[in-house]
Amino acid sequence: MSITAEEKARVMKEFATKEGDTGSPEVQVAILSSRIATLTEHFKTHKKDNHSRRGLLKLVALRRKLLDYTRTKDEARYQDLIKRLGLRR
Repeated sequence: MSITAEEKARVMKEFATKEGDTGSPEVQVAILSSRIATLTEHFKTHKKDNHSRRGLLKLVALRRKLLDYTRTKDEARYQDLIKRLGLRR
């Protein structure tokens, strides 16, 4: 349940802080969010796929860690990121 290369490139281009940026927390969180959304759609039709569900939980935990890191380093970047991704209401 991975995202396509085109989708990943689009997300990286949209959330990059500079040209060629692939490792900033913003890009990593955006890619993880895209993968989480893909898996969520998968679970709507495959309710008993518990092996993939474990992977989803690991992705959510990793995204949470990256968001916590971003929050401790720069609160403004964190607020901008969650607003752009629509993670909080």
